[in-house]
Amino acid sequence: MLSKLPLSLLTALAVPLICQAFKVFFYSLREKRLALSWFVSAGGMPSAHSAFVTALSVSVGLCNGFGSGIFAVACVFSVITIYDALRLRGAVEHHARILTLLAEIHPDVPTGPINTRLGHTLPEIVAGIVTGGGLSALAWWVLRQA
Repeated sequence: MLSKLPLSLLTALAVPLICQAFKVFFYSLREKRLALSWFVSAGGMPSAHSAFVTALSVSVGLCNGFGSGIFAVACVFSVITIYDALRLRGAVEHHARILTLLAEIHPDVPTGPINTRLGHTLPEIVAGIVTGGGLSALAWWVLRQA
């Protein structure tokens, strides 16, 4: 079954899982406790969203040609996703942090839990792009040698 799936799809699905597993390892060391919540987190280093779409674009380019129409579509999709992770979700994260501070000042106002792990910094985005592109190129090269 898996062998029938396109390499681009398999690579694109594997890369964010690798990124999320890395986040658990990295933040567990940093926080000195097992930080499993980072596996399902939308923020952090590296950006799994950026890695995901970059892996897809690079894999599509390697498999179908960087001049193909499908590569152009993948690139446009990647740019929109990366822009969203950096700008839009970054702004939402900033507002969530402000709301958290306001909720602490006014405990009488019910807010419920506020997620503040939403966006990415530029270094997190760049790390995601490098990770996604690198792992995609590595997967293509390894499977081509087989």
